[in-house]
Amino acid sequence: MTAAKSERKPRGAHPGSHNGLGNSVRMAMESYFADLDGHDTSNLYDLFIAQVEKPMLEVVLQQTRGNMTRASQMLGLNRATLRSRLKKYGLD
Repeated sequence: MTAAKSERKPRGAHPGSHNGLGNSVRMAMESYFADLDGHDTSNLYDLFIAQVEKPMLEVVLQQTRGNMTRASQMLGLNRATLRSRLKKYGLD
């Protein structure tokens, strides 16, 4: 198997994205730390998840026109988990 074939993109990856989402996250995190200007932070994981999860859910719901079954498939979540996440962010 050639090197090109062994480096497969995740299922559903956008062609030509070259980890664009990961790079965007990295830049946002670097900007966040720059804005802290040396001040301490805590609960960063929870803050990050809350800041990313809600807009992700909003966009997926928009893309699926509110179809919960399709949204749960796109996200790789079961419908009950999706409903729980939507309720957490007031998107239900």
